[in-house]
Amino acid sequence: MGHLEDKVVAVTGAGRGIGRAVAMLCAAEGAKVVVNDFGVAVDGSEPTSEVADGVVAEITAAGGEAVANAASVAEMAGGASIVQQAVDTWGRIDGVVCTAGILRERMLFNMSEEEWDPVIATHLKGTFTVFRAAAAVMREQKSGSLVAFTSGAFQASVAQANYSAAKGGIVSLVRSAAAGMQRYGVRSNAVAPVAKSRMSGQVPGGLQMGEPEDVAPMVAYLISDAASDITGQIYTVNGGTVAVWNQPREVRQMVKVEGAWTVDELAAHLPSKVGQEEMPILDYLRRQAAAAKKAKEAEGGASGS
Repeated sequence: MGHLEDKVVAVTGAGRGIGRAVAMLCAAEGAKVVVNDFGVAVDGSEPTSEVADGVVAEITAAGGEAVANAASVAEMAGGASIVQQAVDTWGRIDGVVCTAGILRERMLFNMSEEEWDPVIATHLKGTFTVFRAAAAVMREQKSGSLVAFTSGAFQASVAQANYSAAKGGIVSLVRSAAAGMQRYGVRSNAVAPVAKSRMSGQVPGGLQMGEPEDVAPMVAYLISDAASDITGQIYTVNGGTVAVWNQPREVRQMVKVEGAWTVDELAAHLPSKVGQEEMPILDYLRRQAAAAKKAKEAEGGASGS
């Protein structure tokens, strides 16, 4: 215990699930915690501050220090207020953790602007508003840790294009923050959790999932001084499994010495010389479709006999 002694940490979406587990562990490890939660339902409706107050009460009862914040991270003023509350209360901010999020599922061809905008605003902009405010303070301190929450869905999603786009944007934001803030001693990383929560319960695929409490130690570690040389990374945490994602880079190329490629030349040479990279989700969907077809054929054969 005590890995975050004397540090000040702000956690968004900390009223329930993974955010709550992170706030509780950070406090147990010695941090003073700003517990932020707009208190909305999974779809972003019915805001209330009661959940944040409840977590603060739990931390205080256990002997820790915490204050509640019910601002919306989807607004610049809200993100700034979270960081400012930490500075006003304890004089500094050493770590921010952005777990706040909502879901509005819909196939791309049916998705409305009202289903797209709030998800992008809560996840992507909500990470930016807090990172933006914290980065300004941490730059002056010459220290700090920015921790975002992404998802394996940043690769692609069948029925959550809004969520997937937001989580992909968060990955790029984290890497950009790592590149831009390293000179000031500030780190930036992301966690892609696989854990039971209000949102994960609606994610299809039958994945084996850990508990929210399994994710919290990784976050506390990334904030701690023990991770002072780690930045620009994406980590998956699922129960007892921790994995790091690859960094994007070009895989293959072909070069034409003079002039640009024509369409005919691309058609003739690109498939064999450059090709394409397989999307894991497409392979998964093909296997699922094949299995469903096989099961249907078997059922038809059984009924026919």
